[in-house]
Amino acid sequence: MTDSGLELGPSALDASIGEFVSENEDYYSGEFAKIQGTTGFAWSWNTMAAVLGPFWGAARGAWGFFWTFMVVELFALVQIGRGLWGELGAEHLAKYEKLLANVAKREQQARDALAAGDQAAADTATKVASNLARVAEKAKEQAEAASGEATSILLIGLALMIVIKVIEGFYANVAYEKQYLKWRANASTPSGISRASLVFGGVLMIVIWPLTLFRFTVTNPDAKIGSMMQSVFNGQFTITEFPVKKEYFAPIATWLDGGFDWLAINFGDVFDGVTVAIRWVLDGLEVILIQTPWPVVMLVIIVMAFRLAGPRVAVFTAASLLYLAFMGLWEISMITVALIGAGAFLCVLFGIPLGIWFGKSKRAYTFAEPVLDFMQTMPAFVYLIPIIAFFGTGKPPGVLATIIFAMPPVIRLTALGMRGVPETTKEAAVAFGCSKWQLLRNVEIPLALPSIMTGINQTILMSLSMVVIASLIGAEGLGALILEALQYAAKGQGLLGGLAILFCAMVIDRIAQGMYRRKVAGE
Repeated sequence: MTDSGLELGPSALDASIGEFVSENEDYYSGEFAKIQGTTGFAWSWNTMAAVLGPFWGAARGAWGFFWTFMVVELFALVQIGRGLWGELGAEHLAKYEKLLANVAKREQQARDALAAGDQAAADTATKVASNLARVAEKAKEQAEAASGEATSILLIGLALMIVIKVIEGFYANVAYEKQYLKWRANASTPSGISRASLVFGGVLMIVIWPLTLFRFTVTNPDAKIGSMMQSVFNGQFTITEFPVKKEYFAPIATWLDGGFDWLAINFGDVFDGVTVAIRWVLDGLEVILIQTPWPVVMLVIIVMAFRLAGPRVAVFTAASLLYLAFMGLWEISMITVALIGAGAFLCVLFGIPLGIWFGKSKRAYTFAEPVLDFMQTMPAFVYLIPIIAFFGTGKPPGVLATIIFAMPPVIRLTALGMRGVPETTKEAAVAFGCSKWQLLRNVEIPLALPSIMTGINQTILMSLSMVVIASLIGAEGLGALILEALQYAAKGQGLLGGLAILFCAMVIDRIAQGMYRRKVAGE
């Protein structure tokens, strides 16, 4: 293979394509030339790809083609299978038979009551039987209607399969030409026909297609599998003997409960110390924001917004704070601001140094990444369980839940920004005599600051999202207002409270981002 085949002329290009495709060299040379010479869509048809579909993609190593069309062909096959042998009305038919059994039972009760001389009980049983009979007839009609849809579902599946085959035929050479260009740049790209890949693709389809078709065309697949297994093993096998046993759940849950209790008892002083430290931060913020008269707090915030972020942010801040004041939401809004502020402050306080460390140490980040993934992907409600176990309920546990949930973005983006600082810039700074501290303070952090500020923005927004969730464990503020609105379906209250939370977060974010933008513009 030569890397300059395109520049050496058609003969060298044909030789390169022949080396790539290994079979049908003339056909693919002509089709690739057509594709490369066409500005729009190239009408290039591949009959083998249209007929074989995913098998062609597996044989040629075009795995993107394989997976895409294996899934879409499976969707069409499911419709065909449902139309041919799917038990479309089976659920309604089973309901109908069950209702008929109940009707017969009620009619027998009526006869017994009549024989016993209890006319009232007989009339009641007869009325119930009549009602059940009407419901049974409706279920029978639904079963018949569902069964009548089999032909239309089959035709839809066949039409869809034809469309998919046409798309496969026209798209195959385009996809294969892209694979050829990748092979020109990287010789490890699959080329030619691989029988091992064909076998592997065939095994995947043999495993995936029948099971999926069985699942979507049989009404109760688990019961059918169980009956099949029982027939194979002469009744010695039951479906409950699969190695998924729910009785494992209870002892493991009990063991975890014991672990949480042990930690809470033996490290209670540590948890209490953390709670006290966070309460100090919250109490300080609440004294400033709530105990001080609200006009004074409003004026100070507006002036701070003007000085740090400019007049436009100051106007927006004033409008947001006036909304909170005139809606009577000032005090609970300031509680929310204190919760968001405390959570975001602690996230930034610990997150930026950790992000700097992880950005400068690949080994540290390798160990930290699974922890960050866990913190960021675990559902937020799950955090409340250990938080309650170790720290109880109230505002400090709400802040802790916010820290766990909202800290990963600032850590990740700080590390990303630190890794994005050009090595040449750092080498030049060291050459001019910068110490490690000067390099970090005057070179690395300023260049990473856009990424760091994005992380702070994401942390503030994620802290906001935890406000309502933290209200479930006693954190007060606007989250409790939203929770109450959810409980009583108070739509207006919920909307007004949601706007208040939005304005609080936007004011904090606009001031922080505006301060950064003005600093950059001033420099």
